Amino acid sequence: ILGEHLRICPQGYTCCTSEMEENFANKSRSEFEAMMKEAGRSVQTTLTAQHRSFDSYFQDLLNKSEKALYDAFPSMYGELYTQNMKVFKDLYSELRRYYRGSNINLEEALNEFWTRLLERLFKLMNPQYHITDEYLDCMVKHAEQHKPFGEVPRDLKVKATRAFIAARSYAQGFLVGSDVVKKVSQVSLSHECTRAIMKLMYCPHCRGMSSVKPCNNYCLNVVKGCLANQADLNTEWKYLMDSLVIVADRIDGPYNVDTVIGTIHMRIAEAISNLQENKDSITAKVFQGCGNPKISTKGSSGEDKKRRGKVTLEAKSSAQALEMLVLDAKGNLTALKTYWITLPSSLCSKKVMASSAADDKCWNGMTKGSYLPEVMGDGLANQINNPEVEVDITKPDMTIRQQIMQLKIMTNRLGNANIGNDVDFQDASDDMSGSGSGDSCPDDVCGKRLSKSPSTRQPETHAIPKQSGHGINGASSRSLPSTFLLFLLVAFIAAQHLWR
Repeated sequence: ILGEHLRICPQGYTCCTSEMEENFANKSRSEFEAMMKEAGRSVQTTLTAQHRSFDSYFQDLLNKSEKALYDAFPSMYGELYTQNMKVFKDLYSELRRYYRGSNINLEEALNEFWTRLLERLFKLMNPQYHITDEYLDCMVKHAEQHKPFGEVPRDLKVKATRAFIAARSYAQGFLVGSDVVKKVSQVSLSHECTRAIMKLMYCPHCRGMSSVKPCNNYCLNVVKGCLANQADLNTEWKYLMDSLVIVADRIDGPYNVDTVIGTIHMRIAEAISNLQENKDSITAKVFQGCGNPKISTKGSSGEDKKRRGKVTLEAKSSAQALEMLVLDAKGNLTALKTYWITLPSSLCSKKVMASSAADDKCWNGMTKGSYLPEVMGDGLANQINNPEVEVDITKPDMTIRQQIMQLKIMTNRLGNANIGNDVDFQDASDDMSGSGSGDSCPDDVCGKRLSKSPSTRQPETHAIPKQSGHGINGASSRSLPSTFLLFLLVAFIAAQHLWR
């Protein structure tokens, strides 16, 4: 029939009624959105699988260390352990909470552990004295300069904080990447894009050419126009993938989690042995600085039952498993780097089944023949002359812009983790501003702009998207600084785009 009633397809002779054309438009829209979600699910599956593998490995390391402590310490230390079991349990609990994303200062948590342990052990080692809380406060202040646990607390603090910071950021990076893909894959098509997809996929049917495939370059222009905003994720997405690779090398290198996390119980045992061996000299120095405590009327008790001797604990290395995890992750991250700009080609070749670029017997949007227009570049700004999709380059999609911000924030955090700097989080649900640096980078440059003294600097605060099972408690007192940082961030990003 004559096609004067057609609103999307060419108005020549046609097999389609108005109702059929409308049905085809709805069908093409739902099919294309399904293709987008399927492609996104593949990336999400890869990232969540990497997170699951590392998370399982890391938690297993921590669990084995804790179990080894519980198994060995009762026979090694007797009441020194049994009467202080809660101190050890609390330490591992705090370490897990930190790794899972709680807003905990890790250095303070470790300092608190050593302080509590010293107070408890000092009382147990000197049961003949009545030691008050005030006396313990004095003892702790004087004991710090005498290093009752040797170099273990300082050494463990440096190594454990770096390992935990890297591990937490690394695990979170996979979740943020997966969350970004999920949200972006759910962005619905514009009206103009729906028309272009219909013309690409089903107008050949209306012309009686159902077996004719779309020309490849024609398909690319349609899909690049429809996914122009998505392609703008490319730069920050690559930075995130690169940053995860770099931190992976830290985890299997200088901040080796297998060596550090798997031997926490051994370092604690070493510290207790140091205290036992130097008990008399340390006690004498404390008495000299704080005075002699009163003699206790209860008399001596548990100290006689404590065990002495060198520690014989062993750690079972899983270095090979860690190496394999990192190699697998790096391979997947490298493969995903160009996801957003190769998506149009992937959809056209695998999903839409476009014809080859040189084919002159393909569907060019009007009839069977060659497609002459050039292929547009990637991203919103390059669609100004797209011949197939009308794209308003002055109106970027806000959902996608928010996800670009999340990528910047996460990349900045990984940059900090790369040099051992910690970053606190606040809930991003009410404030999508994020006070993270807008100038993302995959290497040490991120960290070099920060404080040169990681051990004394205050953690920065950045927003991250909510993750199921990884809740982050925000601090209301930070709302005003976040507003000010948002102002600075917007100004910085504006300047950055001008430089580009």
